[in-house]
Amino acid sequence: MAYIVALTGGIGSGKSTVADTFARFGATIVDADVIARQVVEPGTTALMAIVQHFGHDILQPDGSLNRSALRQRIFSNPHEKTWLNQLLHPLIHQETQRLLATAQSPYVLWVVPLLVENGLQDRANRVLVIDVDCETQLTRTMIRDGISRQQAMNILSAQASREQRLAIADDVINNSGTAQEIEPSVAALHQRYLELAKSATRQD
Repeated sequence: MAYIVALTGGIGSGKSTVADTFARFGATIVDADVIARQVVEPGTTALMAIVQHFGHDILQPDGSLNRSALRQRIFSNPHEKTWLNQLLHPLIHQETQRLLATAQSPYVLWVVPLLVENGLQDRANRVLVIDVDCETQLTRTMIRDGISRQQAMNILSAQASREQRLAIADDVINNSGTAQEIEPSVAALHQRYLELAKSATRQD
């Protein structure tokens, strides 16, 4: 099993931008959000179960899952949210484990937006938090998702706080600036993780 660095951060913190920069340095990326989308693609048993449970109006015209309709259904209904989590979490976990086990690079960057919320930090060797101020998060989220400030604030308040994330961080990248500005930080951490992975292998 490769050395695992969990990358997390709140909405609008720029997790994907940082992960893409690590990928350019040669790191293997295992992204929980990408896996979550894959397990409900058309033709999957999970999507069939969701349609059976919620009805066909949970689908887009092309047969793919209507994510915003699903979010609305579960947002105000804890029972439905629990049902969905019980269906999807084991599938996501299984695929995550498979990808982590087959990774070829010395370390793997495991991108987990809800690391703190789901208490998954102990499954990684190290935690990297992408940190930005709340105002930047709100602005980026409003622009990216085309939503109101109030909607962005609701999403933000449903997530772990900035303080909770920083409390479990081994490393922090401040991503309030441009994509170019984070490259030196990523380069330094990439070297650090290669060294940590190497020493972990020696101890095994």
